[in-house]
Amino acid sequence: MFSKIEVNGDGAAPLYQWLRSEQPGAGDSSDIGWNFAKFLVDQSGTVVKRFEPTVTPADIDADIAALL
Repeated sequence: MFSKIEVNGDGAAPLYQWLRSEQPGAGDSSDIGWNFAKFLVDQSGTVVKRFEPTVTPADIDADIAALL
């Protein structure tokens, strides 16, 4: 659970392969460019939105509240 995993490429952990396929992000690549990328998942397990690392938890408070 606490070991290093890959988040991009062929060796990416299945969770991150799925997250990236559901919300590929902007640009030509679905790769996660830097730590602290965030994915918002609803109660049904649907990936609702992807946020870049520069977005703070406070910035997405309204998005989270809308799903509660």
